[in-house]
Amino acid sequence: MIRRAALAVAAVVLLGACGLDLPDPATTTTTTAPPSSTTTAPATTNASPGPPEIHWTSCGDVAQCALVRVPLDHDRPDGPSTPLAVERVPARKPDERIGALFVNPGGPGGSATELAVGLAAAVPDDIRDRFDIVGFDPRGVGRSAGLSCRDGVQAMYHADPTIDDRADRQQLLRTSRTFVDRCTAGHTALLGHAGTEDAAQDMDLLRQAMGDDQLSYLGYSYGTAIGQVYADRFPQHVRAMVLDGVVDLTKPGIAGAEEQARGFEQALRRFAAACRRQRSCPIAADPIGVVDRVTATAEQQPIPAPHEDRAAGPGEIALGLAQALYSRSEWDRLAGAIDDARHGDGNGLVALADEYLGVADFGTYFAVNCLDARWPDVDGVLAAAKRAGRASAHFGEAVVDDYVRCSLWPVPPDPVPPPSRGEHLAPVLVVSTVGDPATPYESGVAVAHHLAHGVLLTYEGDGHTITFSGSSCIDEKVVRYLVERTPPADGTLCPA
Repeated sequence: MIRRAALAVAAVVLLGACGLDLPDPATTTTTTAPPSSTTTAPATTNASPGPPEIHWTSCGDVAQCALVRVPLDHDRPDGPSTPLAVERVPARKPDERIGALFVNPGGPGGSATELAVGLAAAVPDDIRDRFDIVGFDPRGVGRSAGLSCRDGVQAMYHADPTIDDRADRQQLLRTSRTFVDRCTAGHTALLGHAGTEDAAQDMDLLRQAMGDDQLSYLGYSYGTAIGQVYADRFPQHVRAMVLDGVVDLTKPGIAGAEEQARGFEQALRRFAAACRRQRSCPIAADPIGVVDRVTATAEQQPIPAPHEDRAAGPGEIALGLAQALYSRSEWDRLAGAIDDARHGDGNGLVALADEYLGVADFGTYFAVNCLDARWPDVDGVLAAAKRAGRASAHFGEAVVDDYVRCSLWPVPPDPVPPPSRGEHLAPVLVVSTVGDPATPYESGVAVAHHLAHGVLLTYEGDGHTITFSGSSCIDEKVVRYLVERTPPADGTLCPA
């Protein structure tokens, strides 16, 4: 399952983002030239000996865009390069500018350039006035040599994610191989350098290019992995860091997938409990039982969805459930879609599944995950999925089986080492939501405790990530921390 930013933030992005159609180079530009004090990369990396120059061009009412080239392989700074699309919204009060606030929405595969512009319309004045809000699309995303692996995605997720017989296995592997072959053809060089380590080193080159000794960072979901790796590699360059919806890098591969399945399972139970408390919920009498019966029906014969391009099979049901559980605001819609499905109408669940499939580029999603961790062979993944299904009945098998694509991936893994405790790192603010389905609350607790100076801020609500998405309690504490570098007390609670 894709780890992504909260739907409330995503909605702002869609409404507020300007395009990445960069103006002609002849257009008037501004250049951010790095000062001489930052022309040498830190000793902790083999990055380029000199950061790139950024030539900013206007691309909307408030944003500026650039296309920057960085080494494809940071161990070969003089070798081939790859483009990074960068977008910033400059601080409204340059005289009070604190520096750059880099942001990332997650995925892997989400566009940080879009997020930067969307957040500029959502953040409080103290952030908008004093920070350049900066996003760059990681390698493989958007204009950063995007992989654009859309072919075969719908068929791949239409396949039954629970393997009950030889036919289920063959369909899963056939659609997975088709996707992997189409997605990776011609991209071998990029795929070997599209991991989280590369993204972290790219971000440090951009920090240098912007002329800042330190950066501030706000990462959602998978963006928290980029933040953790950056902090581990470049602790002296971290001014402040907010990690919201945390990926626990000490649990890579299958262990991480199993933990995510438990998160979705817990979120489904919270949805069911809320439904039972509402007389208006159409499946209030037995929410989980209705889900089970709808799934069993679809296992026998996909449920017709005459307004969509396919019927609702077990794959669409699993994705539809996951999509709605990302945000509590979707729970009423989910209950209605499940109710419709038990009466023979699968339109609502297919529509939810398609929204999930449109969130990010699945090529980048697998390129990063398959590179960042070691995965078993096909039989090993399928066996692990069966074990996960016994622990998390509705999501375990589907979530773990998703990574069978990594068993078929043509590029060998280059696993990210577990991060250190960050003894010399500034305090890191970890925001974790009690009912988060995709990055369970326990992951945030574990990462905050692992860091020597980690500070846990808990949101007692539901949904995936929360910063600048509707909680004044969370936002006030995040803003104070980013502006003043004063975190709240460790263990602070914010009510839903």
